[in-house]
Amino acid sequence: MKKLFTTFLLLSLLILVTSCNSSPSSSNKGVHKIIVGTGTQFPNICFIDDNGRLTGYDIEVVRAIDKLLPDYEFEFKTMEFSNLLLSLETNKIDMIAHNMAINEERKKKFLFNQETYNYSPLYVTVDKNRNDIQSLKDLEGKKVIVGATSNAAVYLNKYNQKHNDKLTIIYAGQGADDATTQLKTGRADATLATPFAVDFSNQALSFQQKVVGDIVINSKVYFMFNKSDQQLAKEVDKAIAKLKKDGTLTKLSEKWLGEDYTVEEQ
Repeated sequence: MKKLFTTFLLLSLLILVTSCNSSPSSSNKGVHKIIVGTGTQFPNICFIDDNGRLTGYDIEVVRAIDKLLPDYEFEFKTMEFSNLLLSLETNKIDMIAHNMAINEERKKKFLFNQETYNYSPLYVTVDKNRNDIQSLKDLEGKKVIVGATSNAAVYLNKYNQKHNDKLTIIYAGQGADDATTQLKTGRADATLATPFAVDFSNQALSFQQKVVGDIVINSKVYFMFNKSDQQLAKEVDKAIAKLKKDGTLTKLSEKWLGEDYTVEEQ
C-alpha cells in the first residue's frame, strides 16, 4: 500500500511538472531587455527636447518597434557618439540607434540589420554668408570638421588618400569644439551635414548655415548589433517592414526630418 501511494505521488508530480512546462506562460522565457545606445546631440535624430525628454526620429522609430515586439523591452542609454561602438563591443549596450551607416570597418566587428529605416544625405555645409565653397573640391586646402568615428570621417579620409591629403580634417568635440561653434568662429571652413540637421540648427541658433552643391554621401541607415544577436536583428527587420507598410516610418520622417527620408533621394 505504501509502495502504491509512493508511485501515485511520483506520477502526480510528473503530470504537474509536465503541465506547467507546457503552459504558454511558463514556456515564455520572459521579456528580453534590450539596451539601446544613442546620443543627445544629433538634431532631430536623437536629442533632448525643451521638456527634457529624449526624442527624435531614431528614438521614436525604436519606440514604434518596441510596440510591435512584445517579447522585447527596449531601454535607452545615452552617451557620447564616440563611445557607442566601444560600448557595443564590450556588451554594455545591445544595439545602437544613431543614424548609423555601413562601412567596412564596422562590418568586420558588428552586425547590421537588413531593412534600412532612413536615408541620410550629407552635403557640404558652410556659414550662410560664404559663397566661395560649393563642392568638396572647393574645400581643398581648407579645414573640414566631422565626428571622429562618423561615416563622414571615413569618407573624407578616403578622399584624402586619393587626393594627396588636400583636405585638413579636424574632429568635433563638445561645447566650444563642436562643429557649429567651429564654423561660427572660422576655425573650420565647412562640415558635412544633412539638410534637416541644418534646418534644426538654424531655428535654434542665431548663427546660420546652409548646405551647398550636390549630395556628397547618401547613406542607408541601419541599427547596429553584436554579431551574436542575429535573432534580435531579424525581429527588428520584421518590425521595420511593418512600419514601412503601414506608413508609420513616413509619418515619423516627415514629422522629425521635414520630409520623407525613408526613400532614397536622387
